[in-house]
Amino acid sequence: MNPRRSIRVSGGTVAGFWFRRRTLVAAIAALLLLPVETGHAGWLSDVFKRTTKQGVSPKHAGRPGRTAKVKPAVKPAHQATRLAALGPMALGPVGSKPAAGKCNPATFRIVLDVGHTAQSEGAISARNVAEFAYNLRLARGIEEKLKAAGFAETRLLLTEGKARASLVRRVASANNANADLFLSIHHDSVPDKLLEDWEFEGKKSHFSDRFSGYSVFVSRSNPDFRTSLAFAELVGKEMKAQGLDYAKQYTLPIMGRYRHPLLNEETGVYSYDELVVLRKTRMPAVLLEAGSIINRDEELKMDSLERRNIISSGVAAAVRTFCEPRWALLGPL
Repeated sequence: MNPRRSIRVSGGTVAGFWFRRRTLVAAIAALLLLPVETGHAGWLSDVFKRTTKQGVSPKHAGRPGRTAKVKPAVKPAHQATRLAALGPMALGPVGSKPAAGKCNPATFRIVLDVGHTAQSEGAISARNVAEFAYNLRLARGIEEKLKAAGFAETRLLLTEGKARASLVRRVASANNANADLFLSIHHDSVPDKLLEDWEFEGKKSHFSDRFSGYSVFVSRSNPDFRTSLAFAELVGKEMKAQGLDYAKQYTLPIMGRYRHPLLNEETGVYSYDELVVLRKTRMPAVLLEAGSIINRDEELKMDSLERRNIISSGVAAAVRTFCEPRWALLGPL
């Protein structure tokens, strides 16, 4: 055997050994840096193999008070924040389809659900304006911002009919549209027992200046809860970055059956497990209570173009962040 050739072959064998060793060490280090739940989600195997496996106030017509059939353990706020930082792909449960390949903004389909209907208008504001009108204006503003950001497949979902029947229809519409993300837009109120009387422009009305702020809701019964939570975290962070505070009343005993667990005390993300539009949708789903329209001061802000632009821009930024890390990692499939 030629001595020089022998050295080259041996050198290639050694180099191959050290390359494999470095790769193994890097993979082990990556796993050690991830939370246990993320490792269980098969994040690294999805990256390397590119697999394609698969406040809410009384105005919401869910089924409050019942316990969800499936309740994954609630993660502490700091751990939820760590999970959200890894991005939706890392958060996907075993068996759910990764949305990374769908995160081309031109094809990523977002359903913006306008809360309530013209026949069932939701809460009535302190100045006697139906919540549905606020929801529609804000949803249109968010739609405009998302389309301007390149999310051309954004769809505004307007549903007709009475409250409970409309919930079933809007879930069916979102599922039939093969949406990648579902965001329901609402404005907040309080339980009737917390309302006070006053008159506005000669008409009797009700108000509660006691509480204000946005809130974000997810259902732990959603088939893709972890991705729902990841997006909810991003929305909450953007609202906070815009200088907005979240509503804290949902943790208080005074809320009665409308009391909900706070999943992250930094971003204002709550769970509402039995809400139909969050648990029955087959895609990640989030509900945003943009602010209180029963609070007289905040109602005026929610009625302003400036506040709608702030919230719309925040939601659009959250969607871009939700999409971009996975898009940069895998690209189009």
